[in-house]
Amino acid sequence: MVIEVGGKPFLGDSPAFGSAKGVAVANGYLPILEELNLPIIDFQGQRYQTISDNFNHLRLSKEAMEADVVINLPKVKSHMQLTLTLGVKNLFGCVPGKMKAWWHMEAGKDANRFGEMLVETARAINPNLTILDGIIGHEGNGPSNGEPRQLGILAAASDIFALDRAMVEILNVPPEQVPTVAASQRLGVCPELADIEFPHLNPDLLRIEDWRLPDKLMPIDFGMPRVIKSTFKHLYTRFIKEPMSVYGK
Repeated sequence: MVIEVGGKPFLGDSPAFGSAKGVAVANGYLPILEELNLPIIDFQGQRYQTISDNFNHLRLSKEAMEADVVINLPKVKSHMQLTLTLGVKNLFGCVPGKMKAWWHMEAGKDANRFGEMLVETARAINPNLTILDGIIGHEGNGPSNGEPRQLGILAAASDIFALDRAMVEILNVPPEQVPTVAASQRLGVCPELADIEFPHLNPDLLRIEDWRLPDKLMPIDFGMPRVIKSTFKHLYTRFIKEPMSVYGK
């Protein structure tokens, strides 16, 4: 659809391990990328000044920040560190690969501070459109060990913070339990539910009473040994494992 209106989309990523192309191959995306002639781009980080007092030095994807249009495509998932991952958390993918681990170490000692960093990241990227996929959600001990849940919900908005606020209402999760939503409220960027316009279905009509959150929450912060180990794993995957797999074929 983007191509049909004259846009030039690309598939970009900055994975914790390996390269964007390696992830695309592993997920079976190559056929559609070749069919649509879409380039694969490894996100490159660049520092951007933000209006935040606490996070005025964010290193973000240059490609995302300089794109004419950003369409954010998150999935509804329970998360053992952040309770839920919705539109705001999804944009953590625009943080360059190894910076993700460093942010976990630097801001992860405080879930509220980590949530604020994610809100400031979303505010800096400022997606033009967020389409939240809740057709099949992911509940329980996600994002790694959760279970699929048929929800049949698709939500879209130009205001990413309003969208997340509406979704926690649908899932019957108090906003203060979700660090990203709570931070957006503290920073004054999240509208009140009563001020959000719903041109189609209201959250009350979609309410899910038995959405299963994680059994317990895990610490967000990564210790230095884990960050160093993660960095070496990334280098091994990117420069040894992936090239060898290509050579083997």
